[in-house]
Amino acid sequence: MAKAKAQAKPQENEYEDIPGTFVFNADRSRQGYGINMFCMSLMKAENRKAFKDNEAEYLKAYNLTPEQTDAVLKRDYNRMLELGGNIYFTAKLGATDGHSFRHLAATMTGSTQEDYAAMMLAGGRSVEGNRSKSGKRDKPAKAKSSAKTSSKKRK
Repeated sequence: MAKAKAQAKPQENEYEDIPGTFVFNADRSRQGYGINMFCMSLMKAENRKAFKDNEAEYLKAYNLTPEQTDAVLKRDYNRMLELGGNIYFTAKLGATDGHSFRHLAATMTGSTQEDYAAMMLAGGRSVEGNRSKSGKRDKPAKAKSSAKTSSKKRK
């Protein structure tokens, strides 16, 4: 019998270097399939009740990794995103707990709801100090000069 192929390591992308950002790409989609299907199940009232009655037992139906299970049970939304959760799906878990999206965003950024709202109304988080985890992109990119036009005039 042929050996199963080892799963390819996810390709490193430039956007993985952005602090606090977990881009929901194809790799994360595959990684987070179970966690996202669990969150989608919470759209039905009977599933929300079953989950709240015994959270750990309910999660067993979704083939989550131990890390994903731990993140859900601890309501660690940043970790859920890192492990493949989609922000719009994981928000269903927050809603099941009675929390608004604003509450979740504030929790994920380590701020109060009021401070989070004020930051967003003021234009969002500053890019200063948030450009790069590696330090490769700590300075703003230089603006590219526009293409020089030909000095010849067309007739």
